Amino acid sequence: MHYDHILIRYGELALKGKNKNQFITQLQRNIQQALKHYPDIRVKRSQGRMFIELNGQGPEPIMKQCKKVFGIYSLSLALKVENEESSIKEGALFALTGSPNAKTFKVSVRRVNKGFPIRSQEMNRILGAHLLKNTSIYTVNVHEPDVEIKVEIREKATYIMSTVVRGAGGLPVGTGGKSLLLLSGGIDSPVAGYLMMKRGVQLEMVHFHSPPFTSERAKQKVLDLTKTLTEFGGSINVHLIPFTTLQQEIFKSMPERYAMTIMRRVMLTISEKICHEKNILSLTTGESLGQVASQTLASMNAINEVTNLPVLRPLVALDKEEIITHSKRIGTYDISIRPYEDCCTIFVPKSPATNPKREIIHELEKKVDFTPFMNEAIAKKETIKIVHNVQSDHFDELL
Repeated sequence: MHYDHILIRYGELALKGKNKNQFITQLQRNIQQALKHYPDIRVKRSQGRMFIELNGQGPEPIMKQCKKVFGIYSLSLALKVENEESSIKEGALFALTGSPNAKTFKVSVRRVNKGFPIRSQEMNRILGAHLLKNTSIYTVNVHEPDVEIKVEIREKATYIMSTVVRGAGGLPVGTGGKSLLLLSGGIDSPVAGYLMMKRGVQLEMVHFHSPPFTSERAKQKVLDLTKTLTEFGGSINVHLIPFTTLQQEIFKSMPERYAMTIMRRVMLTISEKICHEKNILSLTTGESLGQVASQTLASMNAINEVTNLPVLRPLVALDKEEIITHSKRIGTYDISIRPYEDCCTIFVPKSPATNPKREIIHELEKKVDFTPFMNEAIAKKETIKIVHNVQSDHFDELL
């Protein structure tokens, strides 16, 4: 006997009512995409569950990939047996004796197939007695067992499991619309992107670079961060905006205190134009309230004025240490701290305005028309599609 399936539980998706099938279909598609390097496996659905048929493939790499797929609440290695009492007994014994460090156990039977002649509680007693009779080192503990033998009796077969592995949770990427993430290359914005993907959002990225003040290595850092995020949601487009001329014009023509605020307004204006072009309905940033001068409520209010699109800030209530912890868990931290500066750090005013006034900004912007500079930057936009095709070993635990 050997484990030949992986059982997948949906969690939050089960509450989606009439839209549930749409979410589950997208989840199945995402799992198949994540496992495209394993042509022998099959992903199938069955009444509230999804199953991966391993067909001889070792389970460890499959489980590792599935742990990164949003929409999976939990997953278990499963043994498939016939809907027959003796087969279920044999399978339950295999599952228990395959847990060498366990001393106590509990049996939990779920009878989805109501045509099976033995009810769940009675089957619990039958299997428990069989396990005690055929082993000598195990005892029953129904409250805090070392191992719980889960048995799901379904329409065509029974699945037996002894472990439950936590999944990524959230919603399948592709069910929550699209958002354009302003990806700086720092620690914060990749984490913001990850959290949006966890809510089912499909991402595209926009990155503003200012050569020669920013290097090719800084641009590569952004592409590497995006590649890491593709592990959780498939391919991602990165829009690279040449920002040198525009950024120099802003800092040359605007008062130093307001230059950063106006630069952020210009970035959002350009980003909104990309959203309209790509049919994207929102913007996402890595801003955390009060972290820097451009992230006070007054600054956010002044910057947001230039767009009617929702600006999503999933990190707004997190402090820096929390964000760093998240970045280490998802594998972006070591990339983010590479010592290559982005355009937001090379022109930092000594005393940026923390309480910028819209009326002052309006007067300043009347003096210089940045539109031709923005149009030129958009015209020179470079788009790179990043596709995940290499399995990564850095990942431990999801948020």
